Amino acid sequence: MLNKADSAKQKWGGIDTSIDRWLSERKNLIVRYCDLIDTKSFESCEVAVNKYRSFCQVLLDYVSAGHFEIYDRLVEEAESFKDGSEALATELYPKIQLTTEAALDFNDTFDKMPEEMEAIEELKPRLSELGQQLEDRFEMEDLLIEKLHTAHAGQVA
Repeated sequence: MLNKADSAKQKWGGIDTSIDRWLSERKNLIVRYCDLIDTKSFESCEVAVNKYRSFCQVLLDYVSAGHFEIYDRLVEEAESFKDGSEALATELYPKIQLTTEAALDFNDTFDKMPEEMEAIEELKPRLSELGQQLEDRFEMEDLLIEKLHTAHAGQVA
């Protein structure tokens, strides 16, 4: 996942500052995810809670930026060119929305859990499922960037 994030940043970096910032947030999210998923056990419950809390905050920031900043801009840009490229957004947006719901659900589950080590460890399978959904999301987002923004990059002022 991290290699794909670096690849996306190299491929589309410099095209647009908001996309650059968003892709940097993606990398930060992936680093925090890997830190959680690779942890065999935490030194303490407090460390685990803090790591999950930090991950969830970055997760919410990332999905929010996608929905409230990036996607709208990409679709508006595609619609302004009237070349049919906005159809891709119409097709992918509901699928991306499912991954947003999964992220929000994960965050809500974490918020409702008791701060006990056993409860925190029970999140690992959910975190793994979320990781797969995020990977699918990143692929769809990359496709949107490639087809909706990069296609028009030379024409955008």
